[in-house]
Amino acid sequence: MVPLRTTDRYWNSRIAKRVARLWLAGLSLVILAVVALRAGTVAAHRGQVYAIASVPPSRTAIVFGAGLTPSGAPTPVLYDRVATAAELYHLGKVEQLLLSGDNRSVDHDEPDAMRRAAVGLGVPDSALLLDDAGLRTYNSCYRAREVFAVERAVLVTQQFHLARALMLCGAVGIDAVGVPANRRDYPMSYVVSWHIRETLATVAAWWDVLVARPKPTTRPATH
Repeated sequence: MVPLRTTDRYWNSRIAKRVARLWLAGLSLVILAVVALRAGTVAAHRGQVYAIASVPPSRTAIVFGAGLTPSGAPTPVLYDRVATAAELYHLGKVEQLLLSGDNRSVDHDEPDAMRRAAVGLGVPDSALLLDDAGLRTYNSCYRAREVFAVERAVLVTQQFHLARALMLCGAVGIDAVGVPANRRDYPMSYVVSWHIRETLATVAAWWDVLVARPKPTTRPATH
């Protein structure tokens, strides 16, 4: 094997460095674009976010799932969403709660856990609608419009999630406003991970709205 000459090594090194710089520049542009998309989405929907006391009344509050503990109870994040929706109901801001979550297995039934929490907070069963196919935010919004015939709604979720939820519900034809369900101080490690995940999820949400336009299941509603 013929060894590389000094000039060959020099040019190969320069080419490798140039490729590395181009790759880093491209990666930086992608990251900047993703962050800008997230920031733009938040800014575009900021005017649709209200405090509980000032939110315009609506017939329906849509409550988004957020996981269960190993015992099957709502996580603190999910409980805060249900508690906020229950407060809206007791204040007369909404007439019914649409509890939308994941029930893909017998051992993971978010809507029923949300129902039990809402009843425990004084909301009657007659005011609760259960959507057991809300596997993700897009599905929850789509099914709220197509299955439950919701045209106007108050969206109940934490602040970090509201902009994407408002964007998606608006895209499927729901006139929506949002109320933050931040009822406690969450661990900072969780908050950071939520914002990172939400930044990436916002890209997927815009892809769904502008390109993919998926049609989630429209199996009948449950009560």
